[in-house]
Formats: sequence, structure tokens, C-alpha cells
Amino acid sequence: QVQLVESGGGLVQAGGSLRLSCAASGNIFSINAMGWYRQAPGKQRELVAGITSGGSTNYADSVKGRFTISRDNAKNTVYLQMNTLKPEDTGVYYCNAPVGVGEARYDYWGQGTQVTVSS
Repeated sequence: QVQLVESGGGLVQAGGSLRLSCAASGNIFSINAMGWYRQAPGKQRELVAGITSGGSTNYADSVKGRFTISRDNAKNTVYLQMNTLKPEDTGVYYCNAPVGVGEARYDYWGQGTQVTVSS
């Protein structure tokens, strides 16, 4: 079992910044990559950024150059630094930790944290 607890969401004006944190606990040794997803009202959940245990990162095109994902392995925590926020970044942000691969993959999710960007 893996538990993920997010924090750091809130209300910010366009152009502002927020930093999200995701603390992992439990069977953390089963975790390789971690990521952040978001879900806007009426839309599907989408990948925002991911990071492997080795530190390789990937980003959605819509956030490249504005968001940075990082991890502190000593603290079992993943961060998402969000700069130059836009109203379209509004949504619930979820931390994700997949374990296993292929048909054996299982995804752990945090409870979500609301990010609202006002224009």
C-alpha cells in the first residue's frame, strides 16, 4: 500500500505562482516514477508532469516552460512548481504513483488539491 498526501493548492491570480507537494508513505520502495495530473470541470484527467526515480522529467505541452516537477527522495516527496499560472490551469491536481507495469500496473492517487487561477 502507498499513501499520497498533497498540499499547496489555493487561489491565485493569473501570472502568479504556487507550489504543490506530494508526500508518499507506505510501501514506497515499490514506486518508480511519480506524476501530477489535473482535472478541470467537465474534462478528463490529464497528465501535467512526470518524473522517474532517476530524475528524468516529462511535461504536457501546455505547461512546458512554466511548471517544474522535482522530487526529494530523502523526504519521499514530489513537488510541482507552477509559475506564470493561467486561468486554464484551474482544476483539481492529483499526485500519482504507479506500481508495476503493463497488466500488473496499479495506480495510487492522492486526494487531490484544488488550484484556482483567476483572470
